[in-house]
Amino acid sequence: MGKVITIANQKGGVGKTTTAINLGAAFAVLERKTLIIDADPQANATSGVGFDPKTVKTSIYECIVDDVDAQNIILSTETPNLDLLPAHIDLVGAEIEMINMPNREKMMKKVLEKLRDKYEFIIIDCSPSLGLVTVNALVAADSVIIPVQCEYFALEGLGKLLNTIKIVQSRLNPDLDMEGILLTMYDSRLRLSNQVVEEVKTHFQDMVFETIIYRNTRLGEAPSFGQTILMHDAASTGAVNYLNLAREILQKNNMTILKQEDKEIKVD
Repeated sequence: MGKVITIANQKGGVGKTTTAINLGAAFAVLERKTLIIDADPQANATSGVGFDPKTVKTSIYECIVDDVDAQNIILSTETPNLDLLPAHIDLVGAEIEMINMPNREKMMKKVLEKLRDKYEFIIIDCSPSLGLVTVNALVAADSVIIPVQCEYFALEGLGKLLNTIKIVQSRLNPDLDMEGILLTMYDSRLRLSNQVVEEVKTHFQDMVFETIIYRNTRLGEAPSFGQTILMHDAASTGAVNYLNLAREILQKNNMTILKQEDKEIKVD
């Protein structure tokens, strides 16, 4: 049974899509079969792994609204072990069409029922909103990652998001866990970045990942090539950061597998 992780924050520009595609790629490189679900009408996760959203004919929208089988529209990326369930602009209308549906908050959960056994990780990239599609992603998830930008308004709106997560936990998905708060776009040269890190860790303590995503030029330019950072520049700081994040999540979930030679104690 695969683990479903939703990446959410109603604040835009904090690194949700960057985290979705590059964490997914890192899991794939670590030989964990991974699916990225693009649940954002902007379809940046779709273009970020090399597909043109304009050519996508069937997407997560049809799965939710028309009950299309997601298994039939999943796309294989250039990265081995990494697949995509794409989005296109039609997803904007999904919230209106879902309003009168029974169990409207659980439509995405239904879509994922047939996919969980095929992947070790399913990562859902959400739009910068707390609308019905994002609520669907939280209801479908086992856990949530909240990216927080290391800048002035970092904590703005975070309380509202955490409150939404609590409501989802109490009414719709009692099994939803907090995977962690991820600090992104960190610049060690800036006093402000260091202040934000300190403030977030003081407020949220164990909820904050040890791994911090540094501001990195290569990380920012990779999507323009339709590539994950591991395809674009595997030696870059961004690639190392996301590999470390993937390892931290594996360790946290007791999913780290040691090779036989690593288990052996070598005696001189």
